[in-house]
Amino acid sequence: MNAAPGSTDVVVVGGGIGGLATAYALASSGHSVAVLERAPEFTEVGAGLQMAPNATRILKEWGLLDEVVRAGVTPRRMVYRDALDGSELTHLDLDDGFVRRYGAPYVVMHRSDLLSILARACERAGVRMVPDCEVTDVVTDGDAAIVRSARGEFRGGLAVGADGLRSTLRGKLSDDEPICSGYVAYRGAFPVEELGSRLDKAALDEVVAYIGPGRHLVQYALRGGEMFNTVAVFKSPAYERGERDWGGPDELDAAFAGSCDEVRQGIGSLWRDRRWPMYDRLPIPGWTDGRLVLTGDAAHPMLQYLAQGACQAIEDAHVLASGLGGGETDWTGAVERFEAERTARTARVQNTARVWGDIWHVDEGAGRMMRNELFRLRDPRDYKYVDWLYAKRDEPRV
Repeated sequence: MNAAPGSTDVVVVGGGIGGLATAYALASSGHSVAVLERAPEFTEVGAGLQMAPNATRILKEWGLLDEVVRAGVTPRRMVYRDALDGSELTHLDLDDGFVRRYGAPYVVMHRSDLLSILARACERAGVRMVPDCEVTDVVTDGDAAIVRSARGEFRGGLAVGADGLRSTLRGKLSDDEPICSGYVAYRGAFPVEELGSRLDKAALDEVVAYIGPGRHLVQYALRGGEMFNTVAVFKSPAYERGERDWGGPDELDAAFAGSCDEVRQGIGSLWRDRRWPMYDRLPIPGWTDGRLVLTGDAAHPMLQYLAQGACQAIEDAHVLASGLGGGETDWTGAVERFEAERTARTARVQNTARVWGDIWHVDEGAGRMMRNELFRLRDPRDYKYVDWLYAKRDEPRV
């Protein structure tokens, strides 16, 4: 599409899932939108992605859910198991009752598939897609946001910073830095037929999380059950010792050596030539600077334990677009309302994700015994731990 600089209603900086979701939501509300992406193409790295109903309900409203479901898998249940002995601790049924309760299904899919769906939706909605365009600054000039880039200046009524965990635009609001958790993730996504005996076929319709001391492993199917996704996360002793090179494959093997057979089989389904150190940031109270507003990981990067990074970015997009509407827009008022509504919600998710990770990774001994007993005592029909996250915020659940 036309990549020349110029004017538009909204300029979105960052072409990941959050940026494209925001662009599509705003374009569908009647605004002209340009998305600037520093990479040569609109692509996503990684493997599997979990989409809870607080996000799929929005995708349904946008008319994209059927395409998302076709590209992914709707698992039968989510299961938590002990990583050391493999025993089931608790589960959450993701059945028709779950869908009725929250208004949409739980879907797992490949990150690149969701990005492709959003990119096609943006193109249909008339979003101006500008790859290979690194942004250097955003400034406010009266009633306009000026986005300065390697391709020149783009002007809009609003600039949306969706440039991720290491956002340069966040630096205009805060001097904080990403915080390393000391944990590292390895991922792998392979065709089911290639995995052979390494694959537990019973897990193809489940999301299974094996949780244990300083480690966990999550598995689920992708692409209609044709692919299988595995994520292994562990605490790095080398990081704790202050070593520069940490989280290598030797540490991966050592971390999971004492795990149950299913987990040790799962370790064989990982890419070993790449790894993802786990970072987040502390919540900040404000996301705006003049006509610039942050969204997604630029505003509220979080650890992965609630599987809410992409989900919260989609929530951001929905709330921002709903507040702006179409036609003549009170940009300043809309952004202030967006910030007021979203900061407390996302701070709770960020903080709860940290706590959830601590619960997953308690040390072997009394801590593990207490956690396992509490998990096993939970009634599988008890939704109190997820209602706050999955339910519509204006619809209290009983």
